[in-house]
Amino acid sequence: MSKRIVVTGWLPEPALDILRQAGEVEVHQGQLAPEQVRDAVRGAHAVVSMVHIKVDQELLAAAGPQLEVVANVGVGYDNIDVAAAAARGVTVTNTPGVLVDATADLTIGLMLMVTRRLGEGERLLRARRPWSFHLGFMLGTGLQHKTLGIVGMGRIGRAVCRRARAFGMKVVYNSRRPLPEQLEAELGVYHLPLDELLSSSDVVSLHCPLTEQTHHLIDQRALELMKPSAFLVNTSRGAVVDEKALVKVLQERRIAGAALDVFEREPQVEPELLEMDNVVVVPHLGSATTETRTSMAELAARNVAAVLSGDEPLTPVRA
Repeated sequence: MSKRIVVTGWLPEPALDILRQAGEVEVHQGQLAPEQVRDAVRGAHAVVSMVHIKVDQELLAAAGPQLEVVANVGVGYDNIDVAAAAARGVTVTNTPGVLVDATADLTIGLMLMVTRRLGEGERLLRARRPWSFHLGFMLGTGLQHKTLGIVGMGRIGRAVCRRARAFGMKVVYNSRRPLPEQLEAELGVYHLPLDELLSSSDVVSLHCPLTEQTHHLIDQRALELMKPSAFLVNTSRGAVVDEKALVKVLQERRIAGAALDVFEREPQVEPELLEMDNVVVVPHLGSATTETRTSMAELAARNVAAVLSGDEPLTPVRA
């Protein structure tokens, strides 16, 4: 009997081809309500989950005891109750590694947009507002000789570090586990306590996973430690930042600006953020290149195929 594979969103054809060789594939696209997802996964042997799909106790129970694997298309898996899955004998996988460069590239792009006021300048022209060149017109902040503080020095954090160093930036970092001294020397970085990093950095870039410990890691107190001239960049997870506190410090000009790819209550965005010229917002585009999204989907599909055939998954998540 063929095994049933439920996909909770669009996937590129190369990934679907891999899945079709492993079982019968159903693709459910669009904005699915939780009850629609639960109905869709009933009787599934494998679920390919998008990062906005909450895989909790209810969904796992709805799927049934035959469920073998949940393959998340993303490196973050805060949408999945990994412990509940493990208790049911369900394997959880993610897609680390393949989205590093795309996310690091976007981080640098956002950094440039907010420090050099590129979004603000484009909006000015699109609104057909009058302007004329002069030496004081729309002055931004250069990156050379500035300090970048990276919070979370995993693969993406290290990729951002290498790019920032090419811009002539000094880089410091904070991470749950400091890097080996040899790697610190190779990257030209050193570890700081979080408070010291926040107070000394010209740009703070977030690259930590969302966990109970990092939820609202950047809260009102943390934001108020930052320099008035500093910028915050977030391409990790929205809830790492207390968004209402961020709005407050931006409105009070306690920091110079923010560039955000992720939001606390996606797809909702705090309305005040959309009204501020010193804020750049994009809709969760960190991994959004054709090449990267295809690689992510293919890795998720290969994980499904491996588990359903009785093999070890390529990139398992440990409970």
